[in-house]
Amino acid sequence: MAGGLPISPYPKMPLPIAAGHPTLFITKDAFERVGLVRAAIDERLGLTDEEFRVEGRLVTIGPIHDEEGFESLIADLEQLGLVYFDDYFELSGNWPDWLAVFAAAGA
Repeated sequence: MAGGLPISPYPKMPLPIAAGHPTLFITKDAFERVGLVRAAIDERLGLTDEEFRVEGRLVTIGPIHDEEGFESLIADLEQLGLVYFDDYFELSGNWPDWLAVFAAAGA
């Protein structure tokens, strides 16, 4: 573990992203820079182990079933100084179940 969150031995392993609910992606650097804590996010959104994943330099949170909690978390990220698109990004989950979507940290 370097800097708090574990680093996967497979930094480019794509993660499956579920349809139907939003998923939030935060760069690991931004997550650690502003002092976010996994346990607090888990409790706030009622996440399971499978709904908070770290793969390489990417923190993936979701699917998020609590719409108000999701919106509140986004507002908090902005208040902490994180910038949409540069530090975090969300996928709405608005695609058909027959479409498989995967995400991984880029170069």
